[in-house]
Amino acid sequence: MHIAELTAFRIRIPLKKAIRHASHARTETENVLVRCRLDNGIIGFGEGVPRDYVTGETIEQSLALLRATDLRAQLEPCRDFVQAVHWAERLRLNPVPGDERGRVGNAARCAVELAVLDAFGQHFGEPLSAVTRILAPELYQPQAWVRYSGVITSARGLRLRFAAWAMRLNRFDQLKVKVGIPGYDDVARLRRVRRIVGRRMDLRIDANEAWPATQAVERITELQPFGITSVEQPVPHAELAQLAEIRLRVQTPIMLDESLCSMHDAETAIALKCGQLFNLRLSKCGGMIPSIRLAQRARQADWGYQLGCQVGETAVLSAAGRHFAASV
Repeated sequence: MHIAELTAFRIRIPLKKAIRHASHARTETENVLVRCRLDNGIIGFGEGVPRDYVTGETIEQSLALLRATDLRAQLEPCRDFVQAVHWAERLRLNPVPGDERGRVGNAARCAVELAVLDAFGQHFGEPLSAVTRILAPELYQPQAWVRYSGVITSARGLRLRFAAWAMRLNRFDQLKVKVGIPGYDDVARLRRVRRIVGRRMDLRIDANEAWPATQAVERITELQPFGITSVEQPVPHAELAQLAEIRLRVQTPIMLDESLCSMHDAETAIALKCGQLFNLRLSKCGGMIPSIRLAQRARQADWGYQLGCQVGETAVLSAAGRHFAASV
């Protein structure tokens, strides 16, 4: 079975409400959607969410990279889904000058990979979650359903109370609260949230690179009394090396997000001992397969990991995320 056509689309979708955190505010999303058509007419779709403040790529750069890459030269027939999976792992876009971390183009690669796996999965009767079984049997734990955690972004005052009560009444087990937003009192917000959701709900925070390394210990320490179980990306990636000392001075485990976009990032973080957790996001990490490989590397290093998502994912990328979460 051959790939007959790969088509990339630029899609712009308004959000129902503005989403704001320490590093960005967004009212709409611009994503890359890729359609893969096999020579028998079967069509698959994949999606990537380029964010310049995460992977250093814009929507324009993603589309330009796809145009510049000779994907036709990489195409080969696939006689079964296993061969299709291994082909998808070998898929490479053109290298980007200066991209030492191997992150620029991850959203575009994710869109192509997922589209190809979707199309071949339909043809061979295999779900996307079978990729985990094929590539990482030691991680493969199929589940019939996936539980999401809740998130509170920029709400405060009465809206914060409503949001926290909504999390409790809808019986979420886990909740993430965005912190580090200029002009916000994080201590007061966390105190209010914890009082409403109760002591049993798992509560973690995400700073989105908001704090300079010189302030991170103080900021984390003042929030620890509210029982937070992790702090996500407390400092900018440029100050990553300083997280090694910060990690030793706080009780709360540190999760990497903006600093974890590739295997290069993973190896750097593990070598520096600057955290304990990875936040894997399919588009950010380059697709289903690179995310699986990062989970394997985390496990080898005795680091934890979770699956996250990006603001503005449509049903295409969200469905792929559920296949990951239901199999890893």
